[in-house]
Formats: sequence, structure tokens, C-alpha cells
Amino acid sequence: MMGGRRRILALLAVGGLLVVLPPFLSAYPLTLLTQGLIFAVFAMSLDLLLGYTGLASLGHAAYFGVAAYVVALMTTLHQAGFWTCLVLALLAAIVLSATFGLVAIRAVGVYFLMITLALAMVVWGLAFRWVSLTQGDTGISGVPRPTLGPWSFAHQTAFYYLTLVTFLVAFGLLLLIVRSPFGMSLRGIRESEGRMRCLGYNVWLHKYLAFILAATFAGLAGFLWAYYNGFVSPVEVQLITSVETLLMVALGGPGTLVGPALGAGIIVFLKNFVSVYTKRWLLILGGVYIGVILFAPQGLIGALRERQSQDRKSSRYPAGIKGDTA
Repeated sequence: MMGGRRRILALLAVGGLLVVLPPFLSAYPLTLLTQGLIFAVFAMSLDLLLGYTGLASLGHAAYFGVAAYVVALMTTLHQAGFWTCLVLALLAAIVLSATFGLVAIRAVGVYFLMITLALAMVVWGLAFRWVSLTQGDTGISGVPRPTLGPWSFAHQTAFYYLTLVTFLVAFGLLLLIVRSPFGMSLRGIRESEGRMRCLGYNVWLHKYLAFILAATFAGLAGFLWAYYNGFVSPVEVQLITSVETLLMVALGGPGTLVGPALGAGIIVFLKNFVSVYTKRWLLILGGVYIGVILFAPQGLIGALRERQSQDRKSSRYPAGIKGDTA
């Protein structure tokens, strides 16, 4: 109970800092915070598949990128508003994932990994080759910041708070999902599909719905990214974007929501900070990933929980007591 209270207090403290600090920050730290929140939504969406359902996807960037392209096209060609772009972006991610899921969910293990990669490469190929629509590798530029009624989010601070509110809504919805009976059944599928089938659960349908829900939240992150970046290109749907998101989840800790958000913040910081000094920053990110796998296979949050568990055991059984009583 004390550990739970400490976690709640820590989350409230971090949330308070995210609300209070931005007006006092310069443009660059505020930019990093905004990027971190967007990719936190993206990483949490993947964690619904990887951490809670046990499905490792290498094609999650497809839904992120498709939603971003929808926003770019609708704003630059049709001057669509905020809510229209939001609905269409999420709908595009849902339709694409519902179609891809019919193929991908039939596979397991490494085959699921490869199928999601192949399907994502199809999306990347369309984004790269369909020049008349996507402008190819030139990309679509000039995406304006949104307005919502009387509020304009053109200023960096205003857009940060829009991103923060969206992140909190996404976090709350994902928390409801993973703590619901549906979320508990996903954990059961992750641990043992065969046992869940024997208990009468429709394992395929649960995995299919989790696949679509994860893509929907990835689409929400892509929606924010298009407005934030003002530019959309095939980079948003390429393999490295999916790999970076996997690294965020692995670094923070799969099977938690706070872990991927923490991992997203760390990776965004490293990516922007290290790339200033070297063009080989991907090697450094690869080294970070190897270090996490070797020394913290459950991520930073998992390592912290294991340390707390060991501390509780040591406080419950001080040195020498357990051996003497035995």
C-alpha cells in the first residue's frame, strides 16, 4: 500500500511539473517535452500489443504515419478543421489495422513480427511511390497548427498544452482498458493462449480487438505529430520509426503504461541531444537497447519494482534472522 501511495504521489508530482514548468522554459526544452508526450502516446499504444497481449509488432508506424498523412492532406488540400482531421485520422488507422489484422493475427511469434513488417513496408512503398498524392520523399509541408473554436494553438506553449491534455486522455483511456476484464483477458492470453482457449475465451477476437485499439492510439499520436511537425514524409512510416517505438517500450518496461512513456522521453532526449554531436547516434541507441536487454530485461520500471521487492524482503527478514529461524 505504501508503494502504491508513493507511485501515485510521484505521478502527481510529475504531472504538476508538466503543467507548471512550460511557461518558464525556452523553446528548445518545450519542443523536447512536446515530442516526448507525442511519442509517449505512440509507445503506450504499442505496449497494449507488446506488453499486455504479447504481440511484438514491427509495423506499428504504419498507423502513426497514415493518420499523419490524413491530417496533412486534409489541412493542405481541403483546409479541414481540428475535429474533422481527428475523426478521419483515427478512422484511417482503424480501417487499416482492421484490414491488416485479418492477416497478421493469424500468425504467432516471429511470423507475426515478419508479417507486420511486410504490411508496414507496403504502406511505406505507397507513401514513397504515390507521388501524385503523397509527394514521395519530398513529403507534404505547410501543415498549419490547429484552431479549436476561439483558441489557436499556433504558439508552441499552447500546442504543448493541447498535447498534454491529449496525452492525459490517452493515458486515462488506456488505463481503463488494461484494468478492465478485457485487459485482464489480454494478460491471460499473453501468459498462456492455450489455457485461455480452454476457459472458453475467443483468443483470436481479443487479439484482433487489441490490434485495432493499439492502432487507434497510434493514429492519435500521428494526428498530433502532423500538426506539431508541420511536415509529413515516408519517414513517419518507415521501419526505423517502428524500431524506435519498440525500444521505447523495452527501455521503460513492457506491461506498464508509465514505462513506455518514460522510455519515450528518454529516447527523444537522447535522439535530439546525441545527434547534435554525432551522426552515428543510431549506434548509441543500439547500445542502449543492448544494455537494457542484458541488465534490465523488464525495463527501467521492471528493474525498479524488482529492487523495491528485494528491499521489502530484506526489511522483513533482516540479516541473520531468516537463517537462524530456519
